[in-house]
Amino acid sequence: MTENSEMIFGVRAVIEAIQAGKEIDKILVKRDIQSDLSKELFAILKGTLIPVQRVPVERINKFTRKNHQGVIAFVSSVTYQKVEEQVPFFFEQGKNPFFIMLDGITDVRNFGAIARTCDCAGVDAIIIPAKGSVSVNADAMKTSAGALHTLPVCREKNLKETLQYLKKSGFRIIAATEKGDYEYTKADYTGPLCLIMGAEDTGLSYENLALCDEWVKIPVRGTIGSLNVSVAAGILMYEALKQRID
Repeated sequence: MTENSEMIFGVRAVIEAIQAGKEIDKILVKRDIQSDLSKELFAILKGTLIPVQRVPVERINKFTRKNHQGVIAFVSSVTYQKVEEQVPFFFEQGKNPFFIMLDGITDVRNFGAIARTCDCAGVDAIIIPAKGSVSVNADAMKTSAGALHTLPVCREKNLKETLQYLKKSGFRIIAATEKGDYEYTKADYTGPLCLIMGAEDTGLSYENLALCDEWVKIPVRGTIGSLNVSVAAGILMYEALKQRID
């Protein structure tokens, strides 16, 4: 998060924002918070997808010295969508949907760059997990060159369940991984498609890899072992675009 993100601070103010339906990216809570009002906040948060981080009060103080009562919420720059609503929408429009799923991508500039390429390559939506993922903040918006103003971002509680839903809906799931069975140009990107990319350090989780129809790799000829994830995503997206417009 950056200080460019809109903040709401104070327990009551955060509760009211959630109840009013504001799109919250995440909430920082003082590690040892104990008040009755904070218990009310946690009760309201149950059943939501809003990530909550318990942190030292010093971290919260870096954002504001005002009376935050140990709670700060960051407001999202976009309204998050749901995959189960987007899929029928695109099919009803007669589209051949093309999604990108990002598993564990936390760098906002990589995320923004991927979103920019998504817009250029005709991707219909980006899927991210609710926890352990990048947020759509001001830096991401800026790096995306405006793409995130129009490109749907779906924030999902469980990527495994999302992948299962996509498969049942007729999507082909293709994973980009150094464990790939063959080079990316040999995969089939036609038809309803979801490309899944993992973080550069940890890659894709095995439970998500196990649900993929194809594992592909991008050849690397130099001394560096892997590409930047936004560059790798761009390579795959444009191979998919090439096949989908032939």
